[in-house]
Amino acid sequence: MSRLEGEPEPDKRTLRRGFLAARNALTTDEVRTAALALAEHAAELPELTHARTVAAYVSVGGEPGTLTLLDALHARGVRVLLPALLPDNDLDWAAYAGEGSLAPVRHGGRTALLEPVGERLGPDAVTGADVVLLPGLAVDASGMRLGRGGGSYDRVLARLAACGARPALVVLLYDGEVVEGLPAEPHDRPVHAAVTPSGVRRFA
Repeated sequence: MSRLEGEPEPDKRTLRRGFLAARNALTTDEVRTAALALAEHAAELPELTHARTVAAYVSVGGEPGTLTLLDALHARGVRVLLPALLPDNDLDWAAYAGEGSLAPVRHGGRTALLEPVGERLGPDAVTGADVVLLPGLAVDASGMRLGRGGGSYDRVLARLAACGARPALVVLLYDGEVVEGLPAEPHDRPVHAAVTPSGVRRFA
């Protein structure tokens, strides 16, 4: 994203609209092909190779697809935790037991989310994860992630920090969503790596 000298920095809302529009323009085949490549690169991450518990999420719509990766982790014996959205936008967690363990849940007028049907483990379950896979719309050169703005994962990251948990934080994106700079706020926390269909980008 280039910007002419003297132009104001775009705010997060404007940036979100741009990234979402680009995702919405992707074809089903493009999303599927990207998901396979993303899963392949993610599987090579040492953090995931050695993880016993991974907190992840189920992609929806034009998001970079995660089901292939979830199934690969589950087949390897990794305990995969998936979120269930609570009324206050916080996240509860339950274990993934294969695609049949997911059910669509609609929260108000939002798009239906695929959530795990198993026993709810509580919001603090994420603090036991070795790796947390985060959704996002973009990440910049310092590892700052642009989320959708709902605040659910801000709470997750704050919860991890409050208890001293230090899992690897990895955001899953398309190639064009790794950018030079994004606006950041004091509560924003950088991720350690981004996985895209073309490879892995690490941040200091």
